[in-house]
Amino acid sequence: MAKLSLFERRRRRVRTALRARAGGRPRLSVHRTGRHIYAQIIDDAQGRTVAAANTLGAKGTDVDAATRVGKELAEAAKKAGVTSVVFDRGGFLFHGRVKALADAAREGGLEF
Repeated sequence: MAKLSLFERRRRRVRTALRARAGGRPRLSVHRTGRHIYAQIIDDAQGRTVAAANTLGAKGTDVDAATRVGKELAEAAKKAGVTSVVFDRGGFLFHGRVKALADAAREGGLEF
């Protein structure tokens, strides 16, 4: 078996810890690229996406765009009836755009 990258090791470690603490709550998963940021709320028990938001249609790839995505995701989650989630940052460090998205989602009403 090939060695895992540091990113992949961090991602697996985070996901394992989340499964232990999830308690049946949906997972708010974040994916970040150089140009865009994507977020979705996933119900792992049913295997479906409850709500999603991204920066594909918007201008900007900075912290402000991530903040908009967090607010949009919180609104979509409210419409779907989700109020409490676990935050899955994947292998990404919790700073910059990822932190801005999380803070905006909390302000929008999501609890994690």
